[in-house]
Amino acid sequence: MNKKLLSIIGAAAIVACSSSDHGELVGVQDRPEWYPSEPFGMVNIPQGSFNMGNYEQDVPYSLTAPAKTVSIPSFYMDQTEITNNEYRQFVQWVRDSIMRFRLAEGLIEGYEYIDYADMDEPNFFQEYKALNYPDSMQRHLDWAPFLEWETERYPSAEYTEIIEGLYLPPEEQFMGGRMIDSRQLNYIYFWLNKQKAGRKQNRVIYDYNDADADGEYFSYRDYIKDTKDISDRSSFFEKEIINIYPDTLTWIHDFTYSFNEPYHDKYFWHPAFDDYPVVGVNWKQAMAFCNWRSKYRRDFLHSERMMQEQDFRLPTEAEWEYSARGGQELTTYPWGGPYATNSAGCYLANFKPSRGNLTADGGFYPVKTTAYSPNGYNLYCMSGNVSEWTSTAYDAASYYYVSDISPDYQYNAYESEDETLKRKVIRGGSWKDIAYFMQNGTRDYEYQDTAKCYIGFRCVQSFLGRSVSDF
Repeated sequence: MNKKLLSIIGAAAIVACSSSDHGELVGVQDRPEWYPSEPFGMVNIPQGSFNMGNYEQDVPYSLTAPAKTVSIPSFYMDQTEITNNEYRQFVQWVRDSIMRFRLAEGLIEGYEYIDYADMDEPNFFQEYKALNYPDSMQRHLDWAPFLEWETERYPSAEYTEIIEGLYLPPEEQFMGGRMIDSRQLNYIYFWLNKQKAGRKQNRVIYDYNDADADGEYFSYRDYIKDTKDISDRSSFFEKEIINIYPDTLTWIHDFTYSFNEPYHDKYFWHPAFDDYPVVGVNWKQAMAFCNWRSKYRRDFLHSERMMQEQDFRLPTEAEWEYSARGGQELTTYPWGGPYATNSAGCYLANFKPSRGNLTADGGFYPVKTTAYSPNGYNLYCMSGNVSEWTSTAYDAASYYYVSDISPDYQYNAYESEDETLKRKVIRGGSWKDIAYFMQNGTRDYEYQDTAKCYIGFRCVQSFLGRSVSDF
């Protein structure tokens, strides 16, 4: 009996020793595997350094972009500008979520709220919600039931009354059609103001002499909530309510004494323009799109029990210029040459050549996002077609004080602040601009709450884990 007991103890000791780290620093061993994937429609921009700014003649002598060597980490960038059809997916998601909310609030049969605990096969994200949120937070909209938009198929009179509230009244409908009331398409989201949270005066302050505070207390002197009892990061969340429908009237009010009406009522919704860059979207709407795109992807990854990726966002000004240069140094345009034409005399982008011959380059208004050849990083239309929003706030002197490590200057202006604080950098020039604005180093700006028929955007996503060995 004793021999048998000793053998069991010995076997247990061997197993314990075989799984031991022997007192060595080996790190945590049960970490999940990480398999990065290239986001759909994006290309990888490798890390590197480049000479940012205008190293040639500064045509307007503005001195806003002096040459400066900077370094950029790796990231992903959309191969093309965001198209009308891609942005329309955002618009329809907001429309559907508003409709489902109204149906759930109206207790319409088949569209009621769902409790996480009552779901047949809850996914990982739903399980987390059920375990970590109070009962009042354990319900969500049910996205499974089909939404019926055809009037002759409405399932009930109550359904009809609710769904018709999202349409324009008959006297406001355009061309007799059933137009969605775009004034109701408001997207509500929260984002963490990391700049505010990162300020030293907003950090946690420990008081080891205060016995009543158990050796610590929090002090957030620059807070958002109207209370001094702040003790977690929710104090730094900002709330945004954005109407996300593009301003289609930009085609009319952007130009005086000019006939652009056909584009006003066709450009965004007509299938002929599905692959054209979305315009009439201001900076705030572009930021809201990035937030929604991140949420849309994150919800899917949670449902598949996959690890979360980095969020989508607008590129910084430095990231945009680095991408536009396509891996080449000291070049004037994204295609590498000093001229806007190739050796055969063909124009290489959609802009305003010569003294205003808009048709010489093959375009007139915006063209398809893949209409011209890509640059060295396989990015289309980095110059011309439409100018593009960046996340960077515009300051004429920012090049003189920003870091040379992934440089950026951000400022989120409130509606009540001065107009000059609402300026955001746009890059690349557009179909109505002369060649100077298409140059890699040229800076320009527009106000964050202003939409134009010649400004669009594309998204980026930071790359996790890039190292020298990956090249």
